[in-house]
Amino acid sequence: MGRLDGKVILLSAAAQGIGRATAIAFAKEGAKVIATDINKPKLQELEKYPGIQIRVLDVTQREQIENLAKEIGRIDVLCNIAGFVHHGTILECEEQDWNFTMNLNVRSMYLMIKTFLPMMIKQKSGNIINMSSVASSIKGVVNRFVYSTSKAAVIGLTKSVAADFIEQGIRCNCVCPGTVDTPSLQERIQAQPNPEQALKDFLARQKTGRMATAEEVAHLFVYLASDESAYMTGNELIIDGGWSL
Repeated sequence: MGRLDGKVILLSAAAQGIGRATAIAFAKEGAKVIATDINKPKLQELEKYPGIQIRVLDVTQREQIENLAKEIGRIDVLCNIAGFVHHGTILECEEQDWNFTMNLNVRSMYLMIKTFLPMMIKQKSGNIINMSSVASSIKGVVNRFVYSTSKAAVIGLTKSVAADFIEQGIRCNCVCPGTVDTPSLQERIQAQPNPEQALKDFLARQKTGRMATAEEVAHLFVYLASDESAYMTGNELIIDGGWSL
């Protein structure tokens, strides 16, 4: 018996990093997983795992989301993981950076929830899990102006949805990781003028002396997706190795 037997779970950004680890963890616990991403070649690597089916999806495109909803009919858990990390202060954040980040990190969740929430309400049960971050309203982090702004908005969005639909059987929580060792992070490190120093700086702020693994964050998603967390809604769950202390 798996912890997620019989549950249909839809998640975004499943091609790599936390999304990939979470999709695999869901499937291992017995869920029927619909894994989406815009990166089809990487997404196809998930097809070898029993219980996972893939769909190419741009979560910033309303029509694509609505077409997927018509196709799958029912979901028990919606996981909004897609996001982008911009480096810089407000002075280094151009308007196009602001628009791109808020569109992908916040508006995409608005579109996904607005599309799939009605079917959850109809079935009188549903579970929404959003990806936020410690870099948000939880902790001020240097050079993460628009990223932190967007992730603070995700916390507000999460609490609002939880409050509005609790009586209809809907739960909504968000996960707030610290620094996680993912392909995206490694790409951002390598893009810095001094990658070696950038890595040292990331590690220096971790009180545990290491970053989280994607699999460790995936364990938290499994808990939130399962009935073990049935009494939890409107919460931001921090998994950061003590960074926010």
